Amino acid sequence: MGVEAHLGSDLSVGVRAALAEYTRRLGSDTPPLPIPRLAHDASPTEAAKVIDLPVNGEMWEALEREAARQNTTVSELAAHSVLLYLAEIDGMTPLSTV
Repeated sequence: MGVEAHLGSDLSVGVRAALAEYTRRLGSDTPPLPIPRLAHDASPTEAAKVIDLPVNGEMWEALEREAARQNTTVSELAAHSVLLYLAEIDGMTPLSTV
C-alpha cells in the first residue's frame, strides 16, 4: 500500500525503482542499511503480495551477491529494499498540517 500511495497503482514500477536505488547504493560511499536481524525471524504476513518482476541480469546478480552476503534470500532483500525506499520517500515528503 505504501508503494501505491507514493508511486501509483503500478507496483512493478515502484518495486523496480526501489531495487534500482538499492543496487546503485551497493557500490556507493553510502551503502544501504542491511536487513535487521529481527527481519530474518519474521514470517511473511497474509497481506504480503507476491510479484513476479523480471529484472536485468546485472541487477539480479547484484541482488544475489548481496543476499548471500547478508545470509538471506533475494525476495527478502527485495522487500527490504522497498521498505528502505519508502522510508526515504517518506522522509522527503513534507508533513501535512491539519
